[in-house]
Amino acid sequence: MFSLDTLPFPYNALEPYIDEETMRIHHTKHHQTYVDKLNEIVVANPDLAEKGLEELLADSRTKNMAGGVWNHNLFWKFLTPGYKVEVNNRDEFMAASLKLFGSGWVWLTNDQKIITTVNQDAPPKNVILGIDLWEHAYYLKYQNRRKDYIEAFLKIILSQ
Repeated sequence: MFSLDTLPFPYNALEPYIDEETMRIHHTKHHQTYVDKLNEIVVANPDLAEKGLEELLADSRTKNMAGGVWNHNLFWKFLTPGYKVEVNNRDEFMAASLKLFGSGWVWLTNDQKIITTVNQDAPPKNVILGIDLWEHAYYLKYQNRRKDYIEAFLKIILSQ
């Protein structure tokens, strides 16, 4: 069975860029739901019981929920105060994030390539940064101002 990892920082650690309430709801409600639904699918399909999260990313029955767990685990790591990453192509990252229609993620690989995934599709293994562009990640504070959220996210990352 899978469980929700403890957030590696306090919910208010990213203020004023990402507010405490958004972080708490995002982690304890949205991320928790992916964990719970993944566990439900695994229980209903005993052949999945011994598979790890990475294996479940490739199974059509669990891909979306496993991706939700995987992607959020990465996201919290990237947001952890003190996490250092070099973003050589900030403007391209911003443009890709603004261009993504609907829900999904924009990722930066260790060789500075920008990858976009839709819904909860998982990124390649060599990502060093990713931004959650589902509305639940920013709507309480930024409403429909996605650009403001992306800029705030980059301020967090680039100031660490």
